[in-house]
Amino acid sequence: MRAWYERRGYELLDRNWRCQAGEIDLVLRKGAAVVVCEVKSRSTLAYGAPAEAVGPAKRARLRRLAACWLATHDVHAPVVRFDVAAVLGCDVAVTRGAW
Repeated sequence: MRAWYERRGYELLDRNWRCQAGEIDLVLRKGAAVVVCEVKSRSTLAYGAPAEAVGPAKRARLRRLAACWLATHDVHAPVVRFDVAAVLGCDVAVTRGAW
């Protein structure tokens, strides 16, 4: 997914960043915006679509993690966007501003 974003002009700031509260898959920047991306993949739809795995609890945790990342890295971004990258087999669908 990193390459997908980089091809579109995003700068990778962090990958698989962890703290006690959890993990952020990708943190990127484009212009003034910092993007926190949750990557979900499935090989089939047997257990549902990949994006369906990002429910309210996961979204709330990602908001908290993003705040921790920003504070830890002393980054002050006027815009923080949350994306979901859904990978199904070889197909990639990125929902920008998923919430």
